[in-house]
Amino acid sequence: MEQRKMNPQDYPLATKRPESIKTPTGKNLQDITLENVLKGDIKAEDVRISPETLEMQAQIAEGMKRDAIARNFRRAAELIKVPDDRILEIYNALRPYRSTKEDLLAIAEELETVYGAKVNADFVREAIEVYEARQKLRQE
Repeated sequence: MEQRKMNPQDYPLATKRPESIKTPTGKNLQDITLENVLKGDIKAEDVRISPETLEMQAQIAEGMKRDAIARNFRRAAELIKVPDDRILEIYNALRPYRSTKEDLLAIAEELETVYGAKVNADFVREAIEVYEARQKLRQE
């Protein structure tokens, strides 16, 4: 079943479209209650945002002509598949003078092939170009 496109009138989703929000584990928003947490029915992975929810937020942002934030939501949706510790490693690798061009190219390739995160891979490739122009890459 194809989900309808969201628009600015659907914001905030939790209030206006709570039935549309599901966790990555498939739980509904209304299942996330203190009672269920205390019973042990809700785990940490149950309260993470899903790529689908981020896409809905991106659609709302686009409807408000907020294209930059829509792109950020879509980048975030891709990163859901990447383990948290790996995201932190990539973040640190992207800091100036931390990585060589080859290091960053390998990260871009990993993002695209292992995690299917093409938008983020392109973002890393763009960073390489900027770092090269500004001489911010680590020299071996």
